[in-house]
Formats: sequence, structure tokens, C-alpha cells
Amino acid sequence: MNLKNIHSVYFIGIGGIGMSALARYFKFINKEVSGYDKTKTPLTEELESLGIDIHYTDSIDLVGDNFKNSESTLIVYTPAVPSSHIEYQFFLSNNFQIKKRSEVLGIITKDTFCLAVAGTHGKTTTTSILAHLLKETGTPFTAFLGGISEDFNSNFYFQGNDVSVVEADEFDRSFLRLFPDVACVTSMDADHLDIYGDAETLQKSFSDFVGCMKPNGKLFVRNGLPLSGFTYGIEDDSDFCIRNIKIVHGTYVFDLGTPEVNFTGVKFNKPGRHNLLNGLVAFAMAVQTGSPPDRLAKALETFKGVKRRFSYKIKEKDFVFIDDYAHHPTEINAIYDAVIEMHPNKKVLVVFQPHLFSRTRDFADDFAKSLAKFNSILLLDIYPAREKPLEGVNSEWLMNKIENPHKKVIQKDKLISEIRSQNPDVLITMGAGDIGLEVEKITKEFEYAN
Repeated sequence: MNLKNIHSVYFIGIGGIGMSALARYFKFINKEVSGYDKTKTPLTEELESLGIDIHYTDSIDLVGDNFKNSESTLIVYTPAVPSSHIEYQFFLSNNFQIKKRSEVLGIITKDTFCLAVAGTHGKTTTTSILAHLLKETGTPFTAFLGGISEDFNSNFYFQGNDVSVVEADEFDRSFLRLFPDVACVTSMDADHLDIYGDAETLQKSFSDFVGCMKPNGKLFVRNGLPLSGFTYGIEDDSDFCIRNIKIVHGTYVFDLGTPEVNFTGVKFNKPGRHNLLNGLVAFAMAVQTGSPPDRLAKALETFKGVKRRFSYKIKEKDFVFIDDYAHHPTEINAIYDAVIEMHPNKKVLVVFQPHLFSRTRDFADDFAKSLAKFNSILLLDIYPAREKPLEGVNSEWLMNKIENPHKKVIQKDKLISEIRSQNPDVLITMGAGDIGLEVEKITKEFEYAN
């Protein structure tokens, strides 16, 4: 497909974080852009403010005439859209060019020097750090991010088109549509078992992803993963390694070793050893663009973060409120470790919204162990996303598995009063569903009360 022949791009599911980044890109290069989404959100409102027309009812009558020419219109859809979708069926039966988001991303980036971040955890933060480092060193690049970067206040950034920075998403095997020059794999924990069936099949897909790399491509792998490439780690024998970590006024200060040169006194402000690893591999990948390593190491200090990735909403002496996207037991463990490292001996209340019935079922025992570590746990109802309920799988069922007496299933309208009654030193909201919409309410309620 030649994008030069495309004049209009229509998105089915335009409000998704990855879809909206593509919509911004096509708007930026002066294509006509429009789309459908099920729900109006702050993200769709931002797109509308850019002049992108969006409607929220599945009806072909609401699609503009400019998007009904099959020869000059590209249809982009997300796998979350059901095949029964009326608009999707119209475009399908009228011979439009219809492509998944991942296919379009592969087409856009194939002829660039592509940097792709893969892994079941850490993709968005690593990609955002990588984009920040390239921006700070003046490298011409385009970034498609899976979250809202606090450095760019966007999930899309353009500073040239020589280099592309993308997330290589394992969901629906999307990352097999990419052709990276440089890639990393941050983690390969079992996830998306509704797609893969078992952990072994998921792991094989990462090997298949590595096979999609361009000839002479460079792969960076977290030390211990069963893939061959340059390794990265903390206090070990990795090719790229962080050593001698200290925490000074809430900031990590450390030495950074590479095969060629070592840096001392490097600083990084995002809490959590998992984020140190994300910063390290972003640095290693950025070096491959020819950016000066000393400037890249210095730029690590100024990375602000990603919204809903260990985001401090309130940080006072007597009360801390942190929001995070964590929706897998491994991610919850990483948040717990970061919190007790940065806020030791504090009473911590976690509010968790499970994401997907299948994921809750598949990892219930691991979720229970991860959540039990916190002083107190509040569970919201499971966020269904693309799924229908599974019999017997609900938040009460999960709660009963948690070996901690301070636990409760709660409705959103009771959340603020319950937080107030528990009076924690540290509050954490976690989940990949619509819990993010509660965060601002909580922030407003407590930011002046402490």
C-alpha cells in the first residue's frame, strides 16, 4: 500500500491510545482524518480539538462522504472492534483497504531506522524515555507512544522522519507487523492467554518478533531472558549495566557501564528498579542512532514520566497519592517494591481494578499474593473491556483469595469516603480500565486536605 495515494483515513476505535497516536500522525501529514469510538473520553476530545471529526454511534450515515471513496480512503481498525460492527462490515463489503493498527504502523516505519520496544511490561515507559533522550540530543525522529508522555503531553511526537520509535505490542501478535533495526525485549511473562493459550506460545511469539528484525539488526534483552542479544541489567555481568545505586532526595544516582565507556553519577528520577531497567535499555537503544552517549546519559535525569505510570498525584509530607496502570501481578510487585523503597515504613492502601475476566481468572492466585503485601486493599469490580463476564469470576472471588484481613470490594461512589476513613500514609490506584477517571476526583478531594 502506498500512503501517497491515500487522501482520507478513517479509524474504527479512534480513541484507543495506539489508534489515536496514528490519527495524530495522519492529521500531522495533512490527510483527512475521522473516526468512530464507543465512548467520548479526554483523548477523543483532544483529537476533536485538532479538527478530527468523531462520532459515537455505530452508523454508516454518520461517516462523512469524503471517507466513502474506496480508492482514496484507508480504514484502520483495532482488534477490540467486533466483526459485527456495522461500519466495519460496510467497509469490508465495499472493498475498502482495511488494515489493523499494527499493519499501518509497520508500513509507516518500514523505511525508517526503526527502534521497537517489546515486552509484556515496561513498553510505554521505555519508549517514552527513548523518545525523550532522542529529543534532548536533537535526533530527527517520530514517536508513537502507548501512553501520554509528560515530556510531550502527547502519545505522538514528530521531530523528523529519519528514525521511528514504536511500541512492539504482543497483543494479537501485532508486533509481527514491524521490521525493526534496533529492538529490545523487556520481559516475557505470561499474559494475554486469551490470545496465546499458554506461556510457551507467548514466548515463541517473541522469538518470531526477533525474526522480523532487519538484517544486522541489534537486539537488547533483559539479562536472564531466553533470547540472544546484548544484555542489560542491574548489578550483574550485563553488556549494559547499572551499578552502585544510591537514593539521594528521592533520586537514583548510579554508575552506568557500557561495552565502550562507563559513566558515574548518572541520575534518574522515576522510582522503582523496573524503571531503572527501562531507562537503561532506552539509553542503550538511543546510542545506536549515533547520539552522543554522554549527552544521552545526562538526559536521563530530565525525563518527567508517563501519565499513569507511577505518577505522583499528591506528594506531601503526611500523604502521598500514586496512580499507576499496573494490571498484571508482576507489575503490582514492581509497584510495591518501588513504594517501600521510596516510602519505607508507611501505611499503604491500594485501590485495584482488575482488567479482563480472563486475566483475573488466569492469574488469580498471583494477583492475590501480590495484593496481600499491601497494608490494606480495596477492589473495584472487574473492568470487562472487550470481554463478556465469566461465571464465578468476579472481584469478591478474587478478594477471598487474598490472605490479608484488611480487604474489601467497593463501588466507585463509596471510594472517597472509604479512603478518608482508612486515612493511609500512601494511597495507590492501579489498573488498566476506567479507574483513571476516578483519579482526578480523588486528587481534588485530597490535595488540599493534607
